[in-house]
Formats: sequence, C-alpha cells, structure tokens
Amino acid sequence: MARAQTSTLLREDDGSIVCRTVLPGGLRIVTQQVPGVRSAAFGVWVTAGSRDETPAQHGSAHFLEHLLFKGTSRRSALEISSMVDSVGGDLNAFTGKELTCYHAKVLDRDLPMAIDVVCDVVTDALLRGGDVDDERGVILEEIAMYEDDPSDLIHDDFAMLLYGDTPLGRPILGTTDSIKQLSRSTIRSFYKKHYQPSGMVVSAAGNVDHADVVKRVRAAFAPFLDADATQKPLRGSKSKPAMHTGVVLNSRPTEQANLLLGFPGLARGDERRYALAVLTTAFGGGMSSRLFQEIREKRGLAYSVYAFSQGFSDSGMVGLYAGCLPAKVPTVLEVFQEQIQSVVQNGLTADEVARGKGQVRGATVLGQEDTSARMNRIAKAELQGEELPSMDQLLERVDAVTPEAVHAVAADLLSAQASLAVIGPFEDASVFRINQ
Repeated sequence: MARAQTSTLLREDDGSIVCRTVLPGGLRIVTQQVPGVRSAAFGVWVTAGSRDETPAQHGSAHFLEHLLFKGTSRRSALEISSMVDSVGGDLNAFTGKELTCYHAKVLDRDLPMAIDVVCDVVTDALLRGGDVDDERGVILEEIAMYEDDPSDLIHDDFAMLLYGDTPLGRPILGTTDSIKQLSRSTIRSFYKKHYQPSGMVVSAAGNVDHADVVKRVRAAFAPFLDADATQKPLRGSKSKPAMHTGVVLNSRPTEQANLLLGFPGLARGDERRYALAVLTTAFGGGMSSRLFQEIREKRGLAYSVYAFSQGFSDSGMVGLYAGCLPAKVPTVLEVFQEQIQSVVQNGLTADEVARGKGQVRGATVLGQEDTSARMNRIAKAELQGEELPSMDQLLERVDAVTPEAVHAVAADLLSAQASLAVIGPFEDASVFRINQ
C-alpha cells in the first residue's frame, strides 16, 4: 500500500492542532483538533462549481448537490437522512461558483458514522433517471422561490451584468430553461469528470483524531484512490475574466425597489483583502457604518442598506445594496455616489477605520467559535493553496490596516466605472443616472 504524507500545519494558542495528509493520488485530508468541545464537523469538498459548467451543463453542479442524497448502492435516501437525524446531527451541502461541499455536524462519538455517510454519498451516488426527474421539479421550485426574493436575485442580475453570459456570470442554480433541458447523461458526465479524489479536499474539526479520520476516509475512498493520479492543479487563469459596466433593469411590479451599485473587486488571495474588509465593514457593514447612518438613520430612505465584497480565484466584486420605495431610488443613488466620491477623495476617518477593524476582528474570532466554521476555514485554505495563518496572525493583519491603506484600496476600486442592477416597477433603465 502506497504511503500517505502527513504534516502538522499549525498549532494554535488554544491547544488546537491542524494536520494535513495527502493520500496516494492526491486526496487531501486536513483536520483541526479543538480541545474542550464535544462536536465534530466533517466535509468533503469538490473543486468544481458552476464556473466549471459548459453552457449545456448549466445547473449541473447544483443539481448534483440534490442527487447525491437520493441514494447509493448501500443506502436509500431515507436511510441517508435518518442516520444523521437519529443522532441529532445536521447533514447538508452547498454549491458555489468554484466549489461544492457535502458536510455533516454531529456529536464527537458519531463522527465515524458521519464520515461513512458523507463519503458514501459523494463516491457512490446512483444518479438514477427517476431521481433526476423528481429533483428537476424540486429545483424548479427552488428557482421560483429564489426569483420571488428580489433582495437575493439582484446579486445574480449584477453578476450577469459584470461578467456577462459566462460561467461566472450565470446563476448557480441554473435557469428554468437549462434545468428543464438537463439530461441524466449530462449530469453524470459532470460528476464523472469532477468528482475525483485528486480534485477533492476532506476536512474535519472539533474533537477529532487526525489519524483516525485519515484511516476512515482512506477506507471509504479505497476503491477510487489511484496511486498514479496527480493532484488536480489549483484553479487559475492566464488573464482576468472580462468585466463589463452598464445598467441592467429587471422590471417587476414589486412594492420595493432593489438596487446594487458595484465595481470590479479583488481576487481572493489579494494582499489588500484585509484593507477591503475594513473598508466595506466601516462603509456599510453595521448600524454605525456611514451608509447606514446617511441613508437610514439621517434620511429614512431605506430599511436595508449595506456594502459587501466577494472574491474569486482571479477576480472579484465590491458593491453597495439598498432596498427602498421606488420613488426614493434617485435619492438613494445620489447618496451612494456622493459617499463613494467622498471616500475615494478623502478616505474614511480614523474613527471609522478603528470601528471597522474592531468589527472585522470580532467577526473573525466569534466566527471561529463553531466547529463547522473551523472545518470550512481549514478546507478553504487548502483548496485555495494559501497558507493557514493562526488566529493571532489573522488579527495582526487586521490590526496592521491603516487609514492610508483603506483610502488606497477605495481610490483604486471605487474610482472605476460603476455598474448598476435594479429590480423594481420601472419601464426604462435610462432614467437611472450613475457616474461612468
């Protein structure tokens, strides 16, 4: 039997230890043993998402997220769900643009069962024709539910505007037309190509023993491990994807208008991401943020208003969102652009930056109190080929952000041509004025 390669990646001050093993053929296993907890989170991550779909496969990555729980050669759909339910655990999955994850959280004593179930659904899904037909209806209902929520749909409209009709621009769920046209053979082809151990990462966090996790995962994947296979290379491209500007209107008879004004942002690994996190937090990340104060507290223009950023392997986006009465859209847009111009020219105040850093620090630490969050963190570092900094190192990087760094990233990103997506009861997109 070919030997695995194991190393210790990190020892935290709280006593937690992160270890990594690479099995023959490239399957990577990372665990974080966390002292003092009685839970364990486990996940199998696939380095493929909606960005990996061809136009004919649109929606396949998310479709598989549904199908894998419909049954294996060892378990029915009911047996899969009831095994985790019966111990009070949680079993779920999610699909992104660049990855898919199948995960469970259970009591530590039930981790062997969770590993067996999750690995079983990932490696031995039956993908039966009848299940495809059944889940097609479920997914169409999911799309309908999603499209009934403009505050979510606006993000898909903006991504399509920014990236165009490309895998990054298309919605993860697929469209009504694409889901109706997907065949079992098309979905199965996507599964066979991308669900290979060389393109997967397994992660676990909580009261776990690394050697035991490796032993159980290796046994579960044994029929699929190929010692001659090579680890799938990290996602990357020779050039950034083309990004577009403009205004897009999704005309609907809604009571509230939803608008998203945004710009190209930073790729996931950009060193300026800490400054950007402080910027978006201080600018529109809480009740004390500038946008919340200017738009909601001082003027009563909107109930929901925030700023955000999202990074992909080679590009990203940054945006400002508000939901308001249709008649208030021109004023909200005016305030958005006034505040953008102000932060581009003058940056944020020292007090705003200090508050933003405090919020980022708090969110970073509090978010890692949960074993599922830790499982996510160590997996994403492995998936992205990045170092895994300690919590103290992360906080030091946030602390090192200066008002000058925040001003620089704001001037760089927010001075670009803006793009605007609007959902609401309007007939003509030309009435929306943005700085271009």
